[in-house]
Amino acid sequence: MNKSELIEAIAASADIPKAAATRALDAMVDTVTDSLKSGDTVSLVGFGTFSVKERAARTGRNPQTGEPIQISAAKVPTFKAGKALKDSVN
Repeated sequence: MNKSELIEAIAASADIPKAAATRALDAMVDTVTDSLKSGDTVSLVGFGTFSVKERAARTGRNPQTGEPIQISAAKVPTFKAGKALKDSVN
């Protein structure tokens, strides 16, 4: 499912116009992104938790030359599915 298909599903499920569903989805994504940028976690009970983890610096290898390269530390967004979501998938 891509973004436009998700918007159509939201509009049909909530019985709202596609434009309103688009604004709602964009607002949700922006809010989660802003919360993660500020270091907060976002927990949606029954769905899951969005958080940011620190990834340490490490040495990698260039696959073309085999030469070692330094990969810098980074913050990466993560998602951990909640129990209800896991149970509904299985």
